Amino acid sequence: MEEFLYYNNLYDIYGELLTAKEQETFHDYYQEDLSLSEIADNKSISRSAVQKMIKNVLEKLNYYEDKLHIYKKNCQLNNLLESNNIDDIKDQIKEIINL
Repeated sequence: MEEFLYYNNLYDIYGELLTAKEQETFHDYYQEDLSLSEIADNKSISRSAVQKMIKNVLEKLNYYEDKLHIYKKNCQLNNLLESNNIDDIKDQIKEIINL
């Protein structure tokens, strides 16, 4: 479940960087909860082709996050909202900026 949420969050951030076919396949698998076989049948391709595309999409999303750190920074900023200590907030913002 945690992995599911993580990849949906990455998709929300980086989804526009994927091709239309990759977006469609991700949407079918992760958001519509279709099985690999159902997606394959709908697209008239093999199940292994769908599986490979999903794997490639996840690799791309991980690559983008590894390079840009947008998801990580968003999480850190959201955690800052819970802090009341202005000095801690300043220190953490400096850390986030230097990522």
